[in-house]
Amino acid sequence: MSQKVIEHILIFVRGMLMGIADLIPGVSGGTIAFITGIYQRLIHSLSNLDFSFAALLLKGKFKQSYGAFNRNDLALFIPLGLGIAVSILSFSRIMNYLLLNQAAVTYAFFFGLILASAFVFLKHAGILKVEKFLFFILGLLVAYWLGGGVSVLLGNSLPVIFVSGMIAISAMLLPGISGAFLLLLLGQYQYIIEALHSHNLVVIAVFGAGALSGLLVFSKVIDYLLRNFKYLMISFLIGLMVGALRVPLRETTFSSLAIGFGLFGFVLVFGLDRFLHR
Repeated sequence: MSQKVIEHILIFVRGMLMGIADLIPGVSGGTIAFITGIYQRLIHSLSNLDFSFAALLLKGKFKQSYGAFNRNDLALFIPLGLGIAVSILSFSRIMNYLLLNQAAVTYAFFFGLILASAFVFLKHAGILKVEKFLFFILGLLVAYWLGGGVSVLLGNSLPVIFVSGMIAISAMLLPGISGAFLLLLLGQYQYIIEALHSHNLVVIAVFGAGALSGLLVFSKVIDYLLRNFKYLMISFLIGLMVGALRVPLRETTFSSLAIGFGLFGFVLVFGLDRFLHR
């Protein structure tokens, strides 16, 4: 196979891993994007999306519209988006089953994933400085506080679903903050999972519209922070990931099986990091 085909396949695999992570309360798709080496490219490409092709298309300027459309990073968005979609549609039922029937072992695996991801991030944090440590502590406190939250009952009206989509996708872009977990806090997680199972197109479309809105706005903020305050941002993200360990730790019982799955998750992240950066 050509190098381009292999690259597209690997991006598709990254998308599948991100999709699985985004289904898991306590694990972030942004974490997977970072440890697999596409995080900054993804954020930068999202923040620079060019929608001028739509206006040109409506004006009948098809050639110019095609050119504007191709200015977007399609080599990233198409295979990554397909991978995420395939995972969410294929694994939502499996994740729901595991969290209901094998919660302790599943959360132990998540604990290993998150802890190893924090170590992978540490390689990119640069030299330890006081301001970086302060941002690390800030991130840790934010994630720890979120991890202790109590579900908020807002109902399942379409405006609530739209706002939930914005909040969830914003969290999914940040390593360490789980969009699925925030949906749990908002009381929307089970409702969205059931909507996916039953193919409730209205709920899925409204949630997707909210997610798209949050994606376009929040990606610009993250891109700006990464370009201007990269190491402080990474220190903050490491803190988020360490603080987020409160969620799987609370749900895990320390049996030999749980410890084994935790170690498996830990080793898996380093294996992915080594393979995908080769």
